[in-house]
This record gives sequence, structure tokens and C-alpha cells, in this order.
Amino acid sequence: MANDFIRSKGHVRARKAEIAPKALWKKRTAALSRWLHIYLSMVSFVIILFFAVTGFTLNHADWFDGKEQVKKFTGKVQLKWVKVKDTAAIAKFEIVELLKHKHNIKGEVSDFIIDDNQCSVSFKGPGYSADAFINRDNGEYKLTETSAGLVAIINDLHKGRDTGKKWSYLIDAAAIFMSLVSLTGITMICFMKKKRLNGFVLVMAGTLVCYLVYHFLVP
Repeated sequence: MANDFIRSKGHVRARKAEIAPKALWKKRTAALSRWLHIYLSMVSFVIILFFAVTGFTLNHADWFDGKEQVKKFTGKVQLKWVKVKDTAAIAKFEIVELLKHKHNIKGEVSDFIIDDNQCSVSFKGPGYSADAFINRDNGEYKLTETSAGLVAIINDLHKGRDTGKKWSYLIDAAAIFMSLVSLTGITMICFMKKKRLNGFVLVMAGTLVCYLVYHFLVP
């Protein structure tokens, strides 16, 4: 009987040794996903909030349609910069720098077009534009600056329009962060036995609602 007890106890230990690594793996995975979910959410909180708010303002652009502020300026560039036979010799850099510093232009150059009689320079930024037309015969220019307001700025930032490459990197980072937050949330629910079924039912329900709205209500 003692031998049977010893064999039984040994079997239990072997069984525990077999189960322990699996249980440890689950515990570590659950803890890691919880840690990532919490801290990724905190790191990307402002980014997620920004894209959530601007998604709403974009969806209801007519509610936030502000008045554009238009300013007009005149001036003159050095005649030798524009009155040349070879258009390749036109001082593009000097013209752009002069306009930027003299009128505090915020955007980046989007177009520099050279015609027979004039040059046109366009600057673009989020919620902002500036267009200059330079007479090649006398160097005089007219500049129109348009600012569309705060809501237009954040909407353009959301879309990445006229924001430059650096901001596009931030949009990519935001997409990665939001994807990781979602994936770690799904991973967490997989290890919650009491909430796992309800969690996946809600995931499927949300997916189904989105599909039905798209299928039946989107033209």
C-alpha cells in the first residue's frame, strides 16, 4: 500500500511538472499583454485622443466651418533674380527665402512655376496657403495669404495633407500604437476565462454592426 501511495505521489508530481510550463507560459503572456496594453495606452493617449476628436470634426466639417482670414501683401524682388533669358538662372532659393522671412510664411513650397512674363510660388501647410505672383519685367509681386483656422489645421493634420514627411511618420507611429493597443486587448481577453466568451461575442457583434452599416447604409 505504501508503494502504491509513493507511485501515486510520483505520478502527481510528474503531472504537475508537465502542466507547470504551460501554466507559466500563459501567466507570463497574460502579464506581458496587460503591461503592454496599459503602458501603450498611456504613451499613445494624446495621439489616440487627437485622432478621435479630429475624426469627429472631419465627419461634421460643416459644424466647424470657420471664416478664412485672407491677407494681401505687395513687394519687390531684385530684378536680376527674375529678369533673365535663361529660366534656369532664376533665383528660386533667394525668392522663396525672401518671401518667407519678409512675410512670415509658414508653409513649405508646393509649386514654383515660371512663365514668360511671371513666376508663381505656392506655399502650403495644414489649414494654410500662400500664393505669390512675381512680374518678371519689374520684379514686383503680389502675395495672398489664407489661414483657415484651428479646426481646419487639425483636420489637415489628421489627413496628413500638406504636413510634410515628419508628420507622416507620426501618423504611421499612431497607427502602429493603436494596432498594438487593440491586439494586446484581444490577447488579454483570451486569458480571462470568465470574460473570454462575452468579450469575443462583443467583438463579433461590433464587426457585424460595421459590416451591416456598410452593406445597407453606405451608397
